[in-house]
Amino acid sequence: MSLFDYTIKELQEKLNNKEITVSDLVEESYKRINETDDQIQAFLTLDEENAREQAKALDEAEVDANQFPLFGMPIGIKDNIVTKGLRTTCASQILSNLDDPLYDATVIQKLNDAKSVNIGKLNMDEFAMGSSTENSSMKTTRNPWNTDYVPGGSSGGSAASVAAGQVPFALGSDTGGSVRQPASYCGVVGMKPTYGRVSRFGLVAFASSLDQIGPITRTVEDNARILEVISGQDQMDSTSANVDVPKYSEALTGDVKGLKIAVPKEYFREGVDENVQAKVKEALKVLEEQGAEWDEVSLPHSKYAVATYYMIASSEASANLARFDGVRYGKRSEKAKDMMEMFNLSRSEGFGEEVKRRIMLGTFALSSGYYDAYYKKAQQVRTLIKQDFDQIFEEYDVVIGPTAPTTAFKVGEKIEDPLTMYANDIITIPVNLAGVPGISVPCGFHPENNMPIGLQIIGKHFDESTVYQVAHAYEQAAGYYKEKPQLGGAKS
Repeated sequence: MSLFDYTIKELQEKLNNKEITVSDLVEESYKRINETDDQIQAFLTLDEENAREQAKALDEAEVDANQFPLFGMPIGIKDNIVTKGLRTTCASQILSNLDDPLYDATVIQKLNDAKSVNIGKLNMDEFAMGSSTENSSMKTTRNPWNTDYVPGGSSGGSAASVAAGQVPFALGSDTGGSVRQPASYCGVVGMKPTYGRVSRFGLVAFASSLDQIGPITRTVEDNARILEVISGQDQMDSTSANVDVPKYSEALTGDVKGLKIAVPKEYFREGVDENVQAKVKEALKVLEEQGAEWDEVSLPHSKYAVATYYMIASSEASANLARFDGVRYGKRSEKAKDMMEMFNLSRSEGFGEEVKRRIMLGTFALSSGYYDAYYKKAQQVRTLIKQDFDQIFEEYDVVIGPTAPTTAFKVGEKIEDPLTMYANDIITIPVNLAGVPGISVPCGFHPENNMPIGLQIIGKHFDESTVYQVAHAYEQAAGYYKEKPQLGGAKS
């Protein structure tokens, strides 16, 4: 049995009882990476020397592990979250020379204060633009349940590393489903918090009004504990909210009696796999047996979510990525003969095809004569999508549906069809547009390809506690969190 089969609470008890050391946990992580990462390709950079030194220092400190919420816990970090002195690339060639960042992101500072140990940086779609991690300029990450399949994206490296048992926890970022969708594909737990719950300082921006950092774990309990650590207002991020951070782990009572669940009919539309629908309906029956009530509802403007999202996200990406020009940030082309060539070549050589596609779309949407017709209209529709959720939450506690319309697809199957790839986020995107929290938890396996299926639970603004409450009650009743992949094959 791997040490990472235990929860944070169980591992800390073992540390306090001197059954294991922090060095044991770190060595377990690197051992598993050495055994599996040739197949999975989850990590871009490992921080072995520093991690082992930190583990040794924590072992020698002889303190009560319970004094620190993540004492000695190994963790992987998506490579768009800045880490002082540790290479941060966003899986892009334009940042391939950023070997020594000068500061830590706020979430990294919080993890350091909680005494966790950073194992390394994880692969992703370039600048978080993608749904399969095939848009990375560094490598293609594979799904641990079957390496012929993608792990999802853009936080595919984070989800795959947790599913493969390389690290017990990882951080990802979610702009339109990039934590929840890979969590669904890889059979793990992924939370996208309320916008403003977690500081974005040090997260390399894709779309600033949509991005949120979130944890990926094997269990809901572990997920809640990590969110407790990384949440909170930050003076370095003006969009972080001045609201109290609850003890999310205290919400895990297992009691959902009397809770009201809304099930949008739009989440069971054409294009959502029948077997995915069936598993979600089975999950609703489990919650119903525990005393929850559910009704079918409508989120009428959700059908506009994909078009709205890609207009807003691409526009914000166009503005955010303008700074990567070979002068202020990024790798400079060596072929340039003058200033204009330097700008053009640095960006054309440094950015991949998907990033260029979104920059061009966003630049067009923001240009004179088109701003009102596209970007402004998208923001107006975004308000309607948010109002749909507000109206539902006047009567219901959570919204439940599938996380993704299908299970993971095969590597190379959709990469040449960007419109089909974009539609893959159709159920997760509305959550980001509305700014509400959402979590994906495993709810079974597809009978044809044996790949994991995710259940999405969506909550009110800053009500992650209720989301965790429902997710934990379902998780414990269903038991799918106990399943683990055998690399390259079926579930064990």
